[in-house]
Amino acid sequence: MAREMACRKCKFVTTGKVCPGCKSSDLTPDWSGIVLVVDPTNSEISKTLGITQKGKYAIKVT
Repeated sequence: MAREMACRKCKFVTTGKVCPGCKSSDLTPDWSGIVLVVDPTNSEISKTLGITQKGKYAIKVT
């Protein structure tokens, strides 16, 4: 199974080598917590965190 990595710029969690959210390659395996965003336009959490795309996001990225 591929290891999940979090983007240091937008916190998107992916198994690829490039972030599908912001196209950055600055990924790290050192992250914790998960936020799943299904409907970013109607989600108060996504508005608070500044998330505009649906997907899986890390809460803390180091």
